[in-house]
Amino acid sequence: MKNFSDLSEEEVLALAISLEEEDSRIYANFAHGLQENYPDTAKLFRAMAAEESGHRHRLLTLFRTRFGNHIPLIRRQDVKGFVERKPLWMSRPLGLEKVREQAEVMEAETKRFYMRAALQSQDASVRQLLGDLAAEERRHEAKAERLEAKYVPHDVREREREAERRLFVLQIIQPGLAGLMDGSVSTLAPLFAAAFATRGSWPTFLVGLAAAIGAGISMGFAEALSDNGSLTGRGSPLLRGFVCGAMTTAGGLGHALPYLIPDFWTATTIAATVVLVELGIIAWVRNRYMDTPLVSAAFQVVVGGLLVFATGILIGMS
Repeated sequence: MKNFSDLSEEEVLALAISLEEEDSRIYANFAHGLQENYPDTAKLFRAMAAEESGHRHRLLTLFRTRFGNHIPLIRRQDVKGFVERKPLWMSRPLGLEKVREQAEVMEAETKRFYMRAALQSQDASVRQLLGDLAAEERRHEAKAERLEAKYVPHDVREREREAERRLFVLQIIQPGLAGLMDGSVSTLAPLFAAAFATRGSWPTFLVGLAAAIGAGISMGFAEALSDNGSLTGRGSPLLRGFVCGAMTTAGGLGHALPYLIPDFWTATTIAATVVLVELGIIAWVRNRYMDTPLVSAAFQVVVGGLLVFATGILIGMS
C-alpha cells in the first residue's frame, strides 16, 4: 500500500476516477436492491449514481488532457487511510437505514479525499477540478436531502418504513417467535416428566438439554426448508432457519439450566418461574409485532403452556 502523500498527480486523478466509478456502481446496486420493496428510495440512489458518473466523466476529460489515454490501475485498497467498506450492497434484502448510513459515510470520505487531494496538487487545472469536486461533495448532503424530498416524500417514507417493518417481522420475528414458542412450550412436558419421575436434578437437566438441542435442530431445518423466500418475500432460508433453531434451543434451555442446581425443589421452583417469564415474553412479542391483543395473547400462550406443564408433571408422577 502507498501513502496518500506519495501519490503523483496522475495517480491521484486515477484514484479519483476509480473512486467515482466504484461509488456510482455501489449506488446503482443500492437502487437495484431496493427497487422491489422501496422503489422511491431506489430512484434516489439512481439519481446519486448519475451524479457520481458525471464526476467521473469530468475527471476522465481532465486526465486525458493532462496525461493521455492510459489510466494507471490504482484503487482505494492500494492507498492507506481509506475506510474499509463492507459489501452491504450484496445483501438481500437491503435495509433502508443501513443503506443510508453507508451512503453518508461514502460521501464524507469522498469529500475528505478531494479536500486533501486539492491541497496536495501543484497543477492549477487539477487543483481547480479537485477543489470544485470537494465543494460539490460538501453540497451533496443538501442535494441528497432535496433528492430525498423529491423522490421520497413523507408519505412514501412512512410506507417504506412500514414495508421494512413487515419484512423484519417476516424474516426475523416470525421464525424467532415460532422457535421460542416451540422451545419454551414443547419441551415442558419431557422436562417436567423427567423431573418428577427421577426427582434428580442432573438427569432432568440432561433430558432438558437433549430436548432443547433436538428441538432446535428440527425446527431450524423445518424453517429453512419450508420455502426459499423467492415468492413469499421471507428472505434467506438459512437466516430464518438459524433464527428459528437458535430461539428454539434458547427457549428449551431456559427452564433446563436451573436443574444444574443440585437441590431438586430449588431447581424446580426456579425452572417454573423461568417458564412463566418465557410465556410472558412470548405474549409480549405477539402483542408487539403480531398485533395480537395483549390479554388474548397472554391467555392463549399461558393456557397452552400450563396445559403442557401439567401434562409433564402428571406423566412424571404416574
